[in-house]
Amino acid sequence: MIQLQKNRQAFVTFGDKSWGSVKLGKDIGIFASDAILNDMTLLGVGAGAGQSGAKTTLGGIGSGYIYAAWKGQIAYTTPNFNGFQATVGITNPNQGLATLNQDRFGLEGKASYSFSADNFSGKVWVSGATYENQYDETHAYTISAGDIGATVTAGPASLTGYWYNGKGLGTTIFGSQGYNGNSKTTRDSDGGYIQATYATPFKTKIGLAYGVSNLDMSGNDAAATSLDSNERYTVGLYHPLTKHLNLVAEYNNVHSETHSGLQNESKTYSAGGILFF
Repeated sequence: MIQLQKNRQAFVTFGDKSWGSVKLGKDIGIFASDAILNDMTLLGVGAGAGQSGAKTTLGGIGSGYIYAAWKGQIAYTTPNFNGFQATVGITNPNQGLATLNQDRFGLEGKASYSFSADNFSGKVWVSGATYENQYDETHAYTISAGDIGATVTAGPASLTGYWYNGKGLGTTIFGSQGYNGNSKTTRDSDGGYIQATYATPFKTKIGLAYGVSNLDMSGNDAAATSLDSNERYTVGLYHPLTKHLNLVAEYNNVHSETHSGLQNESKTYSAGGILFF
């Protein structure tokens, strides 16, 4: 497995330490960005091809958190006040999902607190998003979401916990399956993940993770075909061979279930390298 990442960022920033900074352009979304950036499977596979019709590696997307996506945005970030920092921004609507028909900009924001002392460090964050979506000429609904997470590191050991909740948010991709067009009602969803890693003296990082994304039924949904949950277990080994090359080996077990109890399971073994350039 060799992953070559395309450039999905094109932005400019300006500011200083006294009043903060402004970002103009395309970058990772504000809501749920810390969830994906703290996920060990970001440099691996996680949930793989086939889950929810995906044809690519997903990491913890759809089995622990919602994809933050790469969005056009205007965002303001405050100065760092002894570890506390906040960001708020408006994001470009219509991010390529056919079920979303946004007629106005979305609003996203987050606040975080970072700390360190001796051999101990960590970060706590919360973020949220709200979008107005026009389903058709006569029906509109609001997508709202919030999350909370924390990661702490003590020497070679690290622990991360994360949880999100949303209304109309859907699962996997922001807004996907979040609305029942027949009954004109939104679906509630939630989920999260917990992850533990340990860096050995040989620089190899060992990781264990569990993640789940849940989607409630709404209106006249059919239980047999309505997704209830995607659940993922991951065991991974990550080794920085050089500054630009990481070796990765993972085992992922993804269990999907509908509200009627129909189940599907996917087991993935993967090994390869990730090249940074």
